[in-house]
Amino acid sequence: MPVRRPTGETDFFQQQVGQSRRTLQQAEGELLEFSRDEGVVSAALQRDSALATVTETEANYGRIQVSLTENEQRIRSLTAQLSVLPDRVVTQVRSSDNPQLQREMKGKLLELQLKRTELLTKFQPSYRLVQEVDRQIAETKTAISAEEQSPLRDQTTDQDPNHEWVKAELVKAVVEKNGLEARYAATGSLLARLRQTAQTLGDRAVHQEALLQEVKAAEEQYLFYIKKREEARVGDALDQQNILNVSIAEPPAEPVLPAHSALSVGLIGLLSAGTLSTGLVFAADYFNPAFRTPDEVLAYLGSPVLASLPTKDSPEGL
Repeated sequence: MPVRRPTGETDFFQQQVGQSRRTLQQAEGELLEFSRDEGVVSAALQRDSALATVTETEANYGRIQVSLTENEQRIRSLTAQLSVLPDRVVTQVRSSDNPQLQREMKGKLLELQLKRTELLTKFQPSYRLVQEVDRQIAETKTAISAEEQSPLRDQTTDQDPNHEWVKAELVKAVVEKNGLEARYAATGSLLARLRQTAQTLGDRAVHQEALLQEVKAAEEQYLFYIKKREEARVGDALDQQNILNVSIAEPPAEPVLPAHSALSVGLIGLLSAGTLSTGLVFAADYFNPAFRTPDEVLAYLGSPVLASLPTKDSPEGL
């Protein structure tokens, strides 16, 4: 009987090859257009790089925040110290009498004493002018005594070095705070932009991965139909040369274990042999024409049996 393959396989697979080629070209075109429009070569790698930059920037942002908090605490501490420390301190103290004042006061005392002496030559001590001069003399003596007890003090002051150091550190801390605040704001803005960029690249990576999967699937389908077309072409060539192209789909393999167990086969054989031998014995006994008992003779001849002699083969023989 002649064997032939179905006709039209080559044309069918040729058509599928053309269609799969167009599908592959379309998928590759969409991938190239996406990469050109979005300005990405490998969105997944760019996304990973952007995420690493985001992580580093977040760490830097946290460090700046910690530094800013420490700086604010330092400013508060320096301000508290500055309010306690004096601006200037006494560096030198000199104590001395005022000779000019002493001379003036002693000269005035002498004049008052002379005036009293002159008044006493004319008036009694109880006279009003004399008593007024006595009062002035007493006040002058009191003033001279007070001046002698509180000498003239000359103090020299200078800027407090601790106050100046705290003041300078406070100025530096304020300047540093301004710089940290500017860096904090700039880093925050940069971090927000980097996060947005990473999110955008993540979306692009997903889209690009889907396009790559489509290209891969289209390429696999294209190669599959090319292989099938070549197989169909080879089959047609073999049919034209009347060559039977038969291939073994699955080679035969010897089973590891027998189909039936030897024990079960032996038991079945033993049972069959016993049944057969029993049946043969009953059949031989049934078809044997000899009389075995007096009853059989009586039944067969219709006359009674007077005597029976046992035989060698039968215990009841006739």
